Amino acid sequence: MPSEINRRVFIKGSVLTSAAGAMGLETVAGAAKGPAAKSPPATKDALPKGKIGKMPVSRLLLGGNLLTHYTHSRDLKYVYNLTAHYNTKEKIFETMALAEQHGIDTLSIHTAAGVMDMLKEYRKKGGKIKWIVCPTAGIDAGMKAYTKQVKQIVDDGVDAIYLWGVRGDQLASQGKVDLIERAVDIAKKCGVPSGVGAHDLKVVVECEKKKIDADFYIKTLHHHKYPSAPKPAELKRPYSEDPGYWCQDPNAVIEVMKSVKKPWIAYKVMAAGAISPTSAFKYAFQSGADYVLAGMFDFEIREDVQIAKGQFVRGIKRERPWC
Repeated sequence: MPSEINRRVFIKGSVLTSAAGAMGLETVAGAAKGPAAKSPPATKDALPKGKIGKMPVSRLLLGGNLLTHYTHSRDLKYVYNLTAHYNTKEKIFETMALAEQHGIDTLSIHTAAGVMDMLKEYRKKGGKIKWIVCPTAGIDAGMKAYTKQVKQIVDDGVDAIYLWGVRGDQLASQGKVDLIERAVDIAKKCGVPSGVGAHDLKVVVECEKKKIDADFYIKTLHHHKYPSAPKPAELKRPYSEDPGYWCQDPNAVIEVMKSVKKPWIAYKVMAAGAISPTSAFKYAFQSGADYVLAGMFDFEIREDVQIAKGQFVRGIKRERPWC
């Protein structure tokens, strides 16, 4: 409880005293330039790492939703604007640098307006954090818009690409798994690791059934031990019918992923802030996730990294082999 109170007080004070941010990332990207973003040296007891393709990746990744202000704050409409005011471009640069300092070497984010320009500026200032990016271009039989965006972000310096979970869900529900495969191939032909994102477990099931050559999955996972978790009746609805949560059946996800031999990045592990990092990280790693993707404000990073490290120090008992 003291930690939660401190965080609450901190963000309240920070928002009141910091310069007003933007309502959207377009404005944030045009904010006053902050100090150089050269990455500080990482701590000696760095986070454990794995590999996706040949790319080393820390077991805890920095999520991009808070940086682009997509807070998934349920019916709390003011939270989006609060986050936009707090996470100015200068603060985003500080957040990425702090993540690097504590051993987080990779960021996952989508191509919201201004994102790629912001990442390039951060890297130009000396930032080293790697980018796993999901293009948000539309997907159709021609694949022209998607191909164009993939090639552009590869030119921008992206380190890995994955099919946006929203797109993966849509295509799987429409029986268009062939387009998922084409999206994976487009990025692979551009020379970067290529993955598939999903909220709906059907996406992974269909990709595995068709033996799609994805390099990794980004799949939601969280338990349902929180007040606003889905009720039993809600679990009977198809995921596409406004689920209101992010992991419909965690036990089914765990069971399916046991036989998947590709790296698995678990995201939405805290159910958009409803579950504590301690509970969320432990559940994700023990349930078979190889990496945890967590949205964090700058003042949460040090504590969350220590929580993640603690899981490895104490030992993680799991059935699924590490990928």
